[in-house]
Amino acid sequence: MLDGELNILSILRIGVDIALVWYVLYKLIMLIRGTKAIQLLKGIFVVLGIWFFSILFDLRTVQWIMSQAIMWGFLGIIILFQPELRRALEQLGRGSFFARNSNSEEEILNRTIDSIVKSCNYMAKRRIGALITIERETALGDYIETGISINGKLTNELLTNIFIPNSPLHDGAVIIKHEEIVAAACYLPLSESPFISKELGTRHRAAMGIGEVTDALTIVVSEETGQISCTKNGELHRDLDQDRLMSILRNELEDKMKAPATRSWNWRGKKNG
Repeated sequence: MLDGELNILSILRIGVDIALVWYVLYKLIMLIRGTKAIQLLKGIFVVLGIWFFSILFDLRTVQWIMSQAIMWGFLGIIILFQPELRRALEQLGRGSFFARNSNSEEEILNRTIDSIVKSCNYMAKRRIGALITIERETALGDYIETGISINGKLTNELLTNIFIPNSPLHDGAVIIKHEEIVAAACYLPLSESPFISKELGTRHRAAMGIGEVTDALTIVVSEETGQISCTKNGELHRDLDQDRLMSILRNELEDKMKAPATRSWNWRGKKNG
């Protein structure tokens, strides 16, 4: 009887041990997701993979080089990941590392959607042209670098003010990440699809172009008609009203927040191209 109880306790202890390790790894991945550190982490896995195969096939020179890289790599990791490590320690000190943040994420989502929808409606009524790209899983760093850095909290007023005609930043795209306007006046790749309607201008082609090479969600406000359009994955949906735009934003950004294994793109608007 005593041996059985000890076995159960051992199993429980092992289960708790594994669960804690996986949870800490999950929090660390969430912490560095969307930063340059995730690319560095991929590079580390590549080095480990090469080291493993060098042992498997007895490639001694490659094995020696990889062993040296791994031996000195620990110091390199501390240097390269210094901002992320500092952020993790700060969160641990505040007690937020292990805290659930679903409520705060929901509040951020609601504020983000509300600011974008209000700004788009304001500009649509006054026929102010706008091009707004929302980063999702694919990083938009290359396109952010083409614009002017803003790094300001997303608000209806700030977003609208950027696109006021004749202002220094009105020409180009605004890129949004989480609840932050990262950059304005950014250049996006133009779609070369022959199926895009000839009546659509450069903003729509840019919105289609970025949707063809990334999973970004892009909103266009037409300067000529005041119509609001939305693109993702090379699909264009036009003439969206406030409720439809809000529904699309909520569905897509909630999908990003929940990070499901498979995502759906269920739109019922007009499809062009």
